[in-house]
Amino acid sequence: MSTAGFNSQNGTGTGQAYANGPSQNPVALQQLPGVNYGMTHQPTYNPMQAKAPVPPGPGLYPVGPYQPVPPVSSFPPGPPLSSYQAPPGQPLLTRPPIAGPPSHTPPQSASPSPGPRLPPAQATPPPPAVSSSSYYQNPQQPQPMAPTWQYNTAPPPMGPPTSMNTPPRGPPANHVNPAASSTAPLPPMSSASYNSAPPASLSHSATQPPGPRMPPTSLHGYIQPGAAPPQHMNPMVPNTYQPNRAPYGPPPTGPPPTMIPASPPTGPPMANATPPPPKADEPVAGNGPQAPNSYNHVDNKMAGPPQPGPPGRHLGHYPSLPPGYQNTSAPHNATPPMHPAMQAATQPYTQAPQPYQQPPVGPGPAQLSPSLAALSLQSSTPEALRVVNLLQERNLLPPSPIPAPTPCLPQDLQKINCNPEVFRSTLTSIPQTQSLLNKAKLPLGLLLHPFKDLSLPVVTSSTIVRCRSCRTYINPFVTFLDQRRWKCNLCYRVNDVPEEFMYNPVSRSYGEPHKRPEVQNATIEFIAPSEYMLRPPQPAVYLFILDVSHNAVETGYLNVFCQSLLDNINALPGDSRTKVGFITFDSTIHFYNLQEGLSQPQMLIVSDIEDIFLPTPDSLLVNLNECKELVQDLLKSLPTLFEKTMETQSALGSALQAAFKLLSPTGGRMSVFQTQLPNLGVGALQSREDPNQRASAKDIQHLSPATDFYKKLALDCSGQQVAVDLFLLSSQYCDLASLGCISRYSAGSVYYYPSYHHQHNPAQVECFQKDLKRYLTRKIGFEAVMRIRCTKGLSIHTFHGNFFVRSTDLLSLPNVNPDAGFAVQMSIEENLDDMQAVSFQAALLYTSSKGERRIRVHTLSLPVVNSLSDIFAGADVQAISGLLACMAVDRSVTASLSDARDAMTNASIDSLSSYRQSVLTIQQPGLLAPACLRLFPLFILALLKQKAFRTGTSTRLDDRVFAMCQLKYQPLAYSLLMIHPSLYRIDDLTDEGALNINERTIPQPRLLQLTVEKLSREAAFLMDAGTVMYLWIGRNCNPTFLTQVLGVPSYAAVPDNLYLLPELDTAESQRTRAFIGWLRDQRPFFPSLHVIRDESQQKASFLQNMIEDRTESALSYYEFLLHLQQQISK
Repeated sequence: MSTAGFNSQNGTGTGQAYANGPSQNPVALQQLPGVNYGMTHQPTYNPMQAKAPVPPGPGLYPVGPYQPVPPVSSFPPGPPLSSYQAPPGQPLLTRPPIAGPPSHTPPQSASPSPGPRLPPAQATPPPPAVSSSSYYQNPQQPQPMAPTWQYNTAPPPMGPPTSMNTPPRGPPANHVNPAASSTAPLPPMSSASYNSAPPASLSHSATQPPGPRMPPTSLHGYIQPGAAPPQHMNPMVPNTYQPNRAPYGPPPTGPPPTMIPASPPTGPPMANATPPPPKADEPVAGNGPQAPNSYNHVDNKMAGPPQPGPPGRHLGHYPSLPPGYQNTSAPHNATPPMHPAMQAATQPYTQAPQPYQQPPVGPGPAQLSPSLAALSLQSSTPEALRVVNLLQERNLLPPSPIPAPTPCLPQDLQKINCNPEVFRSTLTSIPQTQSLLNKAKLPLGLLLHPFKDLSLPVVTSSTIVRCRSCRTYINPFVTFLDQRRWKCNLCYRVNDVPEEFMYNPVSRSYGEPHKRPEVQNATIEFIAPSEYMLRPPQPAVYLFILDVSHNAVETGYLNVFCQSLLDNINALPGDSRTKVGFITFDSTIHFYNLQEGLSQPQMLIVSDIEDIFLPTPDSLLVNLNECKELVQDLLKSLPTLFEKTMETQSALGSALQAAFKLLSPTGGRMSVFQTQLPNLGVGALQSREDPNQRASAKDIQHLSPATDFYKKLALDCSGQQVAVDLFLLSSQYCDLASLGCISRYSAGSVYYYPSYHHQHNPAQVECFQKDLKRYLTRKIGFEAVMRIRCTKGLSIHTFHGNFFVRSTDLLSLPNVNPDAGFAVQMSIEENLDDMQAVSFQAALLYTSSKGERRIRVHTLSLPVVNSLSDIFAGADVQAISGLLACMAVDRSVTASLSDARDAMTNASIDSLSSYRQSVLTIQQPGLLAPACLRLFPLFILALLKQKAFRTGTSTRLDDRVFAMCQLKYQPLAYSLLMIHPSLYRIDDLTDEGALNINERTIPQPRLLQLTVEKLSREAAFLMDAGTVMYLWIGRNCNPTFLTQVLGVPSYAAVPDNLYLLPELDTAESQRTRAFIGWLRDQRPFFPSLHVIRDESQQKASFLQNMIEDRTESALSYYEFLLHLQQQISK
C-alpha cells in the first residue's frame, strides 16, 4: 500500500510509488478523446467517471416534495453540482462533489450509458410511502458525480517513474533461460521504458500468420459475425443516448431514516419480512517478441447440437412462487466434499454445455400481452438468464452452494478444462470486442490459486514442449495437424513435435503425442531441466526473528512459538541442506551462534542498531540436521531467557536489516514475530490512530504507509529471493498499514492476532497454535516467478496479491505458498472476431524444498461470444465480487474509502442497468436481474458492511487494514466467507443428506439468510465468517442440545468465554463437532469458535454480520435494493 498510489513502476526512490498492487501494462490501449460507443476505437467503461451521490444523513428521505432544478445543458461538460431544494424551515442538504481522479490521471468525459430509458413511472413500482415525500429523486436533476472503476483499461502512469536499472546484488536468481530463448533477449527494462512506448516484443497487434480460418459456426450454436442472423432472433434495444438523464449515484452514507419505507403495491415484504424458503511460471528473460496469439483448433464437429435450456418461470407473482433454482446442486466429482460456502468457488467445470436458445419464430412480444410475452420469452431461456425481480423474490440465497458457471465448450474440452479452484474468470464467456464488454459494465479478470495443494501429474522429461514463438507450454487446447506438427492455441504458430514427445510414458506406446499427459491435463507439473536455472537450486532456509521486549514476554507468545517449533522441527519442508537461524530483538539485536561443536547456543548482542553488522556471518545460519540438538536447546531456553526483561523498546527495522544481510547470499524465508509499534532506530513508527475516529462515517485516514522503509526493504529482499512473513500479536495499534509492506512486496503473508494474551484470550492462543503448525509444515516454493499468458487481442493491465512486478506479465515470488491467491484485470485490445475461444495460461517456476526446479502450468479455455445476453449468462457473480473487493482495496488506499464504497455500489447499478436496457426485451417494473447475478447486490452490500469498508461502526485501524490484506491475497474460496458468512441452524442436526468421509458422518444443514428473522430463541445457530465462527445459543434453547452438546444443565450455565465444545459421548455432540471440524478442515487457517449468549460481548460482532438487517449506519438489504432501483430508473 503505497503512500502515493500504485500506478508507477516498481522502484525504490523516496516518495515514489510502486507498481505492485496494481501495476499497469503499457500495452493497454490509450483512450482517444471524443470517441464514443459504436466507433472503431472503443473507450472503456470509465470507473473514474463521476456519479451522483445521495445527500447524506437524515436528509436521505426529505420531508417534503422535491423542487427539481432544470439542467444547465443537455450534456454537461463536467461533473455538475447537486441542487436539492429543501422545504421551508429545513437546512439545505448538499454534498460536495467527490473529488475526481488524482491529478496524474487525465480527466475522462462523463458519458451516460447508451440505451433508451423509460420514464420512471413505467420502469418502477410506485415508491414506498415515507412521510409525505417521494423516495425517488427527480431524474432530471444534474448531480455531482461519484467514482466507478475503469474495469478493462490500464490507468495512465503516475508521476515520474523511478529507474530500476541498478544491477542486482548478490547471486543471480534462477530465472533466466538463454538456451530456451528463440530470439535475442530484451534490453533491461527501466521504469521509463515501462511507462512509455511499449517495446515491440510486448506488442499484441501482429498480423495473423497464414493458416486455415475459423469456421463460422460457434462452439455453442451462436451465429458468428458475417453470418446472417436468424429471423427469430430477439431484436436488441437500440443503443441511443439520453443526454438529459441524471447520472447514477452511490448509496446513502448517513444513518437510515427513522421510518421504514412501506412496501410497494407489488407485494414485496418489508425490509426484514423474509418468508422461510421451502425445504427444498517459466521465467525466460528475453523470450523474444510475443507473437500474435489466437485460438484455432476447434472445428465444426465440436459444436454439438444445441440443447434446450431448463424451463423458465413466469415473472412476478411473488407470494405463489417458490425460490427454487434448477441448477443449485453441485455436480459430483472426484474431489472430497467441501464446505458448502466454498463449494461454489471450487466446482470443476464438468456440467454439460447449455446453449442459450432464442425464442422460436412466432408473434413478437409487441403482439402478446405482457404476461404471455414474458412467458414465451422465459420458456426457452437458460437458467442463468431467468429474469428475477429482486424486490419480489426475497429468498434468493439457495439452501446449498451455487456451482461456478460452466463455460459453453464442447463436452470433451469441458471435462479437461482447468478447475475453478485454481483458475477462474469473472466472465465464462469472453466478449468479442471491448465495446461489447463496456456495454455489459462487468469487470473482466482472472482469479488464481496457482500453488494450491493438489495431486497432479508430474512429468520428467529432458524436453519440455513449448511454442517457439510465444513460449506457451503445450496443453490440451492445442491442435495436432498430424503426428509431427501441432498448432499453438495462443499464437497459431505451427510447431514440430519433438521425437521424444512421440513416446507416451503412461501407455508406453509410440506415435500418439495427443495422448501424452501434457495434452490430457489442464494442470500439470514439469521437473525442469538444467537450462531453467543459472545457479544450483537454493536450499530451504528458515530464519526466525522474534520480538523479546517486555510487551512480547507479557503476551506469552514466545512459549507457544518455541513449543510449536520443537513439535514440528522434523516436519519442516526441506532436505539434507536445510538451514535455520534465529534473531531476537528489543532495543538491541541478539544473534545466536549454533555452530556444530558448541556445547550450548551462544548469544551475541549487537547494540549499535544504527550501523548493524553480523558478528559471525558463518555460524548464524546452520544446517538443521547437523545442529538439531543445539537448535532444540535454544528453543527450550528462549522463553526463560527473557522472562524478567524490562526492556520496552522495539528496534524492528534494524533486526530486519540484519536478517536481510544474513539471508542475502542464499535467499529463503524470514518469519517475523512482532507485538508492538517499532519505536527505535530505522523504521520507527508513531501511533497514527485516533480511537475517537474509529466509528467515523467520514473518510478513514492512514490506510497508506507512514514510511517507505518497509517497502524499500521488501524490494531489496525480493531481489535476493527473500520473502518476509509477518506475525502480529498485539493488543495495541501497530500500524499494519506500514509494517504490512514488508510482506506484501516480498510475496510474504501476514498473520494478525489482535488482543493476543496467553491467559486472557485462550481462543486466540489456540488459533495461533494451529496456524503456526500449518505455516511450519505446509509446502513451500523458493525463488519463484509466475507468468500469465493470454490469447492475442487480450491484455493484462493490473495485478492483485503479494508480489513484485518484474515486467508486464511476470511476477517475482521469492516464496510461494499453497494458501496465496492472486487476481488480474484484463482488457480486450483487439477484436476477437475470428476466434471461437480464447486461452489463458499461468506458468509458475519454483524450487521445491527438496531442491528440484519445477514448473506448474495451468491452462484455461473460454468461449468467445458476440451478444450481451451471452456475456450476462456466463457471469460468475462470486468471482466478480472477489475481483471488485481487490479493486476496492486499491481504491481505498490510492483515493479514499468513500470513493471505493461509491464505486462498488455503482458497479451493481451499472451492470443491472445495462442488463435492463440491452438484454431485456420487455420492460417491467421492479429491480430485474438475471438469475446468475441475483446475488450481486447482496454481495455488494456485504462488502459495504465488511470490516474493510464499513463506516459508522467502531473499527480498529489495524483490524480494517488486515481485512483489506485478506481480501487482496486470500484465494476466492476463503475470501467469500469473509464477505458473506454462512449461517446454519445446528440444534436439530440429522443424518439426512449427510456426507460420509473417512467413516465420519458429516451433517449438511441448509444455508440461512443473514437476518435476525432467521434466528429463534428456541434454537442454536452457527455462523461461519471465515476466520471466526460464532455459536449463538437462544435463551429458550432446547435443553437436550445444552446438555448433550455443551454439557451444561441450562442456558444460564453456559460459560461466558466458551471456545471449545466438550467431547461428549452423545450422538448430538458427535454430529455438531463433526460438522464444525469439517468446516474448519476446508481452509488452511484456523477459525476460532465463540459460544455466545444474549449477554456476551461477542454478540455485537455476531449481529454485525447480519448483512440483510439495518444498522444505525447502514441500509438493510431491502432498502439497498430500493436505492439501486431508484438509481437505475432515472
